[in-house]
Amino acid sequence: MKYNPDIHRRRSIRLKGYDYSRPGAYFVTICVNRRECLLGQIVNGRMYLNDAGIMIRDTWQQLPEYYNGFTLDQFVIMPNHIHGIIVINNNSVGAAPCGRPVCSGDDAVFLNEISQQARTGQARGPAPTGDNLALPQIIHRFKTLTTKRYADGVKNNNWPRFHRRLWQRNYHEHIIRNERRLDTIRRYILYNPLKWELDIENPNHIPITEKRKFWKIFLDL
Repeated sequence: MKYNPDIHRRRSIRLKGYDYSRPGAYFVTICVNRRECLLGQIVNGRMYLNDAGIMIRDTWQQLPEYYNGFTLDQFVIMPNHIHGIIVINNNSVGAAPCGRPVCSGDDAVFLNEISQQARTGQARGPAPTGDNLALPQIIHRFKTLTTKRYADGVKNNNWPRFHRRLWQRNYHEHIIRNERRLDTIRRYILYNPLKWELDIENPNHIPITEKRKFWKIFLDL
């Protein structure tokens, strides 16, 4: 069979045997297909969203208004990807997930605190409906909603077309196991626009340099 990257490179990057519907905090990265910069641009370390980027931001923020069992923490929309922290609570914060636990013992308080922080200041929308969602289902619904809305933008507002699909088939996920790691990832998200020139998702990123080493040490990633 002739090599087809869409088929031969399609493999799960989820942890085998891990239950992504159980309580936990997750750092996720979702990338635009072909790493096309469709969502805006970064100028002098600041992200400027275009209309498509604003739609992506609004859809992300609206997710907990329509679906049960999770809250959103820090996130950032980049020109061709999104970083965000999703906290799954499912109304059973004490439960331990399969595999290595995200929260155990006193760390259940940690998960409660993240959920409270994520909810603070968020506008109330319509009451969520449907069952609690596992992490893959949340990402799938986000991709489905944004793809439909982006396609409408292409048709009605002349947004740039995407190739075959808006998002890459998979997504990257990291299980956040403690408060120290949560703080590190929050810093990473916060400073992401400032280090765009070094970001491997940037088609024109700068190779490894002293500046890249500085960011690696600073962010402890």
